[in-house]
Amino acid sequence: MIEKRILSPERVRKIGGSFAFVEHRFLRDGFWVSLTRDELLLYLLLVMAADRFGLSYYSYDKLCTLLATPVDEYIVARNALIEKDLIAFDGRLFQVLSLPREPVNTSRRLLRSADEMAECDPATIDQIIRDALR
Repeated sequence: MIEKRILSPERVRKIGGSFAFVEHRFLRDGFWVSLTRDELLLYLLLVMAADRFGLSYYSYDKLCTLLATPVDEYIVARNALIEKDLIAFDGRLFQVLSLPREPVNTSRRLLRSADEMAECDPATIDQIIRDALR
């Protein structure tokens, strides 16, 4: 077993003011590895932005700006977190939920045809909208 010691005693973290937390189970029970990079970043941002009940009013433009991500990628990540039972969203308010019993692994199927790409691929949908608006 590794013996632990404080490396910088003058810099030990203390809880002051507001406080966000992620259960250790998030890492230990496989939730971390069940998320994509975008899902993980959005989840951690929502955890940090939430109040003691897990509620956050951050708008999509604020979240996209902080994450430096396009809105279509944000929507995919948000919807995946909802499907994985990690957050709730009512259109304006987020709630970071208590962790479910185990990670929900949503299967991502490959998009094989042009029709599937047009229907399901966020980048394709974004391009169709941009072309229509020109």
